[in-house]
Amino acid sequence: MDLSARLISWYQENKRDLPWRNTTEAYIIWLSEIILQQTRVEQGLPYFERFAAHYPTVSHFAAATEDEVLRLWQGLGYYSRGRNMLKTARQVLNDYNGIFPTSYTELIKLKGIGEYTAAAISSFSANEAKAVVDGNVYRVLARYYGIDEPINSPKGKKTFQQIADEVLDVNRPALHNQAMMEFGAMLCKPKNPACGICPVHLDCIAFKQNATTSLPVKLKNVKVKKRYFNYLLISDGETVLMNKRGDKDIWANMYDLPMIETTEQLIPNEILHLPEAAVFGKNLTLLSHSGIIKHVLTHQQLFIQFLIIKEKPADLQPGWFYTDIDNIKKMAIPKGVIIFIKDFFNF
Repeated sequence: MDLSARLISWYQENKRDLPWRNTTEAYIIWLSEIILQQTRVEQGLPYFERFAAHYPTVSHFAAATEDEVLRLWQGLGYYSRGRNMLKTARQVLNDYNGIFPTSYTELIKLKGIGEYTAAAISSFSANEAKAVVDGNVYRVLARYYGIDEPINSPKGKKTFQQIADEVLDVNRPALHNQAMMEFGAMLCKPKNPACGICPVHLDCIAFKQNATTSLPVKLKNVKVKKRYFNYLLISDGETVLMNKRGDKDIWANMYDLPMIETTEQLIPNEILHLPEAAVFGKNLTLLSHSGIIKHVLTHQQLFIQFLIIKEKPADLQPGWFYTDIDNIKKMAIPKGVIIFIKDFFNF
């Protein structure tokens, strides 16, 4: 019995009962695939359920506003995925009459859908013979075949795709892809893989060579940028000064508080005496401040602190506006900011 057949047999006995596995509807599968990118199932499942409930069809999704989508996405991270989903839904409505495509060649044309997602949707919805290669599949193949080519190098990506294509059960591609990904998620995990109960461990090169901790290999060439966000909270107890972010940089088009970004960590009084603080007024009164909150993104580390000041600025800068505190609950606000606001206003 080959690798695919053994993993399919294991999958049929051990698979998790997940809602997107009980349908071949491309739209629902697309929802799950985008939401679960770089996200654990346990974290992504509530978001999937919320999106499916709010937008039962792609037409419902296409009719949403960006603010509504980002509000539902709040806390999941990688907010560009939510914005791209709205563009995709509108593209499907306009170009495909609201019928979500199921073929790889059409799916790959859609915004935010790459090779992996197109292969997943086409195989799960139409049983198209496309091998899916995600982080789980990379790990299974690297360990089973003992491949030390970096998975994030051009040569590595090509090598793993070729092997995935060769291993694919072309008669049962949907079942094969589900089995490969589920096996990587549940048994062949990044840390502490369950080799003792693995159905293929006797033929696994990494197991035989005690190399599970060193495979797969990944190049560490990502430079992490450190940024220092100093938010100013200005409120009279009924309203609060908010900021609408632009369409560039992180958290595009979301809401946060007026902020001064610095190149290093400064104490509150130093921040209030910076030239950039002049837009808030002169002789600012610091009422209180938070500690430093570290927020880790893929390529950035944010060091966030909140300063509560007494004065209201005489002039509002572009993007600034006052809103009732209750309205904040309806806004799409980054997780690191909304947690502080909720704690501050006790809601």
